[in-house]
Amino acid sequence: MADALSVIPASVLRNLSDKLYEKRKNAALEVEGIVKQLAAAGDHDKITSVINLLTNEFTYSPQANHRKGGLIGLAAATVGLTSEAAQHLEQIVPPVLSSFSDQDSRVRYYACEALYNIAKVVRGDFIIFFNQIFDALCKLSADSDANVQSAAHLLDRLVKDIVTESNEFSIEEFIPLLRERMNVLNPYVRQFLVGWITVLDSVPDIDMLGFLPDFLDGLFNMLSDSSHEIRQQADSALSEFLQEIKNSPSVDYGRMAEILVQRAASADEFTRLTAITWINEFVKLGGDQLVPYYADILGAILPCISDKEEKIRVVARETNEELRSIKADPAEGFDVGAILGIARRELNSEWEATRIEALHWISSLLNRHRSEVLSSLNDIFDTLLKALSDPSDEGCPWVESDWVWCQPDPVRGGLAVGAMVLFGRRFHFVLWLVWQERNCRAFEGKERLTMELELCLTGWSLCMWRVRSWVQNPPGVVLLVLEVHAGIAKDPQHFHQLVVFLVHTFRVDNSLLEKRGALIIRRLCVLLDAERVYRELSTILEGESDLDFASIMVQNSLVNPAGKDLFVSLYASWCHSPMAIISLCLLAQTYQHASAVIQSLVGEDINVKFLVQLDKLIRLLETPIFAYLRLQGCGVGENVMCWRPSKNHKFELLDPGRYIWLLKALNGLLMLLPQQSAAFKILRTRLKTVPSYSFNSEPFRQTSSGNPYQILHHMPSGSHITEDGDRMQDGGSHNGINFTSRLHQFEQMQHQHRMLAKVQAQLRNSSTTSLSKEVQRHEEPRPPSASDMSGPPSRSSRRGPGQ
Repeated sequence: MADALSVIPASVLRNLSDKLYEKRKNAALEVEGIVKQLAAAGDHDKITSVINLLTNEFTYSPQANHRKGGLIGLAAATVGLTSEAAQHLEQIVPPVLSSFSDQDSRVRYYACEALYNIAKVVRGDFIIFFNQIFDALCKLSADSDANVQSAAHLLDRLVKDIVTESNEFSIEEFIPLLRERMNVLNPYVRQFLVGWITVLDSVPDIDMLGFLPDFLDGLFNMLSDSSHEIRQQADSALSEFLQEIKNSPSVDYGRMAEILVQRAASADEFTRLTAITWINEFVKLGGDQLVPYYADILGAILPCISDKEEKIRVVARETNEELRSIKADPAEGFDVGAILGIARRELNSEWEATRIEALHWISSLLNRHRSEVLSSLNDIFDTLLKALSDPSDEGCPWVESDWVWCQPDPVRGGLAVGAMVLFGRRFHFVLWLVWQERNCRAFEGKERLTMELELCLTGWSLCMWRVRSWVQNPPGVVLLVLEVHAGIAKDPQHFHQLVVFLVHTFRVDNSLLEKRGALIIRRLCVLLDAERVYRELSTILEGESDLDFASIMVQNSLVNPAGKDLFVSLYASWCHSPMAIISLCLLAQTYQHASAVIQSLVGEDINVKFLVQLDKLIRLLETPIFAYLRLQGCGVGENVMCWRPSKNHKFELLDPGRYIWLLKALNGLLMLLPQQSAAFKILRTRLKTVPSYSFNSEPFRQTSSGNPYQILHHMPSGSHITEDGDRMQDGGSHNGINFTSRLHQFEQMQHQHRMLAKVQAQLRNSSTTSLSKEVQRHEEPRPPSASDMSGPPSRSSRRGPGQ
C-alpha cells in the first residue's frame, strides 16, 4: 500500500473518486501513464501494489464514486500493462466481475465499460474467465437499466469475437452452464442464449451438434415465447441444427427422440408442428437407433393425426406411414408389446382419426408379428370389443345401411351379398349388379343385367350421392375393428373365443346388439367363413337360456347359407324367431315348410315387435338376393336344395301353377299384415303381378287346401315329389330332413317364448294392488293383454294345416 501511495500522487487519487466523470477520466489517464512506466522498468511489485490499492480502496469502497473510480482505474492499469497484462489478470478481473451485481446501475455500467477495455487488451488470455463472464453477461442482458443493457451487449459482442478466435475455449465446460439457463423465461436472457448457441454452432472447431440433446428442450421451449423475435430466432437455430443432422454421419437420435416426443404434446401449435417435423426426419434418418423408441414416437404421432391444425395432421400422417413401413424385428429391440400398449391407449382417444390409425397398427402388427400379438391378446381384447360400440360410425352410410363391401369369391358370391340384408335400397342393388357382371356370376345374358339396371335408373342420383359418400369417407372404426377381430380369429381357438365373447357382449349391451349386431355378424361372414360363423353362433344360441336375447340375436343373423347340413345346423337356433325361420326356408326354397310355419303362426301374438320383423322380411324379399324367388327358380331334379340360381332357371312367380307353396306362403304373409301398412301394399302389389293363367291347373286345385306334407304324387321309386317340384321321402322327410319334426321343434320354441311373455306380464301386473284391480274391473273395460292386442282371442284356438 505504501509503495502505491508513493507512486501515485494524492491529487490523482482524490480526482479518481470525484463525482465528476471528467476528473475521474483524467485521473485514470494518470494511472495508465504511471503503470506504463513501471511496466517498462519491470517493477511488477509496485504494479501489484497499485492494483491492490485500486481494488481495496476504490472498487470495494462503500462510496459509489470511489467504486466508479476504481473500475476506470483498473481498466487504465490494464491498458498501461499492454502485453504484460495477462500476469495480473487474476487481480484485475475479479473485482470488475463483482461490480456487475452492484446496486448502483452506474457502477454496473462502468463495470461493463471497464471489462470491455480489459478484454480488448488481453484478448485470448481472457478465456480463463469465460464461464464467470458468461454468467455475468447473462444477468446483465436482463438488467433493468437500458444503458447497462446496451453496455452489456457491446461487451457480449466482443466476448463472442474473442471466443470464436480462441483455441482455448472449452465447450465441455460451457455446456453445463448453458443447460442450466435454457429454461429461463426472461425474453432478454433467451435472446442472449440463442445468440450464443448460434455463434458457437458457426465455429467449425466447436461441435455443438454433439451437445444438442443438452439444450434442445430449451430451444423448443422458446418456440412458444410471446415474443415473435425470440420464436423466430429459436426456429432459425433449430432449422440449422436439423440441416446439420441430415448431413451428419453420426447423431444421437435416441436422446433427442425422447425430447421430441414430449414436445409433440405441447399446447403450443408451432411447437407441435416443429416437433412432428423433426420426428418425421428422424424416422427417415434414424434407422436402428430409433427402434427402441418406436413406441414412444408412435405415442406422439397418433394424437397429432387428429390435430386441429392441418399442417400438423399432414406431417403426422406421413410420419405414421413411414414408421409403419419400417420392418423392424423384435431381435433388434423392436418391442411389439409396447407398440400394442400405445395402440390400445389410443383406441380410447376422443378423436376418430387417431382410433382408426391405432387399429391399422394393430392390424399391421398382427400380420407381421402374429405370435407376439397373440401372446399379448388378453391385454387388448377387451379394448377391441369395446371399440365395436364406437360412436363415430353412427350415421355413416356403410353402417346405417348395413352395407358390407363383399370380396369376389367364386363360391360365396351370393352368400356375401345375401348377408348384407339390403332392405331394397337401389344403390346397393346397382353395386351388386356391377359386381356380379364383373365376376360373371349371377346373370347369363346382357339382357337380364340391362333389365335390372333399368329398374334402378330412377334412383341413380341417390346412388351417385352414396358412392361419393363412400369415397370421401372411408370405412370407420367399427369395420376396422372387425377386420382386426377377423385377423385374430383365423386360429380355431381364437375364433371360438371371439364368437363367445361377442355373444356375451351382445347379451350385456343390448344397444350394441340392436344397432350393430347385424352389421358385425355380416361383416365377419365376409371376412371369415360364413358357414363357420353361423354354425358357431347356432351352437352357442341353441343352449341360450335368455329367450329374448336369443330371439334378437337370430333376427340379426339373417344370411344366405349353403347346404342341407347348414340348414339343419341353423334351424335349431333360428327357430327363436319366426321371421328368421321363414327367411331361411325361402332362401333354401323349401316353400312347403315355409307355408306350414306361416300357418302355425295363427297362435302367435301379433304385436308391434312381430309386425316390425315381418315388415323387414317383406322388404328383404324385394332385394337382389331374393331375385330368384321373384323371377327365377330351381329346375326339377336332384338339386332339391339350391341356395343360389342354377343353370336351369325358371320364373317362379311367373309360373304359380308350378310353385304353388311359394304363392301360398306369400299370401299367408299378406294375411298377417295390417292392410294400411306399407309392407302390405308392397307384397300385394307384387302378388298382383302374378299371371293368372296357371291358377286353373290341376295341381293348383289339388293343393289349394290341406296339409302341405300330405298332398304328394306317387313316383315309381317309392319316393314322392312335392308340388313345387322338390322330392320328399316317405314320412315327411325331404332330402334327409324331417320337416314335420322341424315344425314341431319350431312350435315348441315359440310356445316357450309365449310362456315367457306371460310370466313377464304377470310380474309387471303384480306391482299393482288388488284394490286398484277391483276398481279397474268395475269402472273400466278390461285392458287387452299383450297377446290380445295382436288379434281376436279365437285365433289362438285355431290351428292351420300341418300343425
